[in-house]
Amino acid sequence: MSLKYSDEFKRDAVRIAFTSGLTRRQVASDLSIGLSTLGKWIASISDETKIPTQDTDLLRENERLRKENRILREE
Repeated sequence: MSLKYSDEFKRDAVRIAFTSGLTRRQVASDLSIGLSTLGKWIASISDETKIPTQDTDLLRENERLRKENRILREE
């Protein structure tokens, strides 16, 4: 039995995955969805919105810096 999620929930999940600095696995776990489900949503929504490469690079760099910051705080 599969659950039906709203388009808004899917977009929010993708936004969180790109901007939170958390891994996709952590985001999926926090939202109680499967990792592969989140991956499909990211691929689908990325295709729909056609995120420019430069913006994607900035999002990845932002994610890397947030992760580094979190690690430094823990130390």
